[in-house]
Amino acid sequence: MLEKATITRPYAEAAFSQALEENKLSDWSEMLSLLATIVCDQNMQGLINSPKLSADRLYSFIIDLCGEKFSQTGRNFVKILVDARRIGLASEILIMFEQKRLEQESISEINVTTAYPLDEDQIKTITELFSKRTGNKIDIHIKEDKDLIGGVIIRAGDSVVDASLKGRLKELNNVIAQ
Repeated sequence: MLEKATITRPYAEAAFSQALEENKLSDWSEMLSLLATIVCDQNMQGLINSPKLSADRLYSFIIDLCGEKFSQTGRNFVKILVDARRIGLASEILIMFEQKRLEQESISEINVTTAYPLDEDQIKTITELFSKRTGNKIDIHIKEDKDLIGGVIIRAGDSVVDASLKGRLKELNNVIAQ
């Protein structure tokens, strides 16, 4: 069986190409986000997987839920996903689309996990440091985790900077164990 990424990629790329052509990346981002939210609903999952519901009825139901939030090309995209029985991949399509959008807009996303709340100066310092390093604008997401004891863990793409007390204790434990 094909992996989800292999199945999802062509749909995400098609949505991204269409959004670029229309010059509406943020609109498509919102449409795909709404679609992913609808599709992830537990009740909706039952409808999607129901053999009794035709593709046309499922499409109509989704479009009725979305109201006027979808453009005509967005509605066409939903129709293609429903007809191909790929509507359940909406969340994965959104993730791939967002990665391409951030790359297109020269935005790097970083996730900061901290044991304590960061003040504005600390956030600004981290943002400026990574902006200089990547040459991109930075979209920073901060999460608190008291289990870190102290310090921060910064994830930027595939890079991880672990400056947490918990991480250092783990390193020390590994050195002692050898």
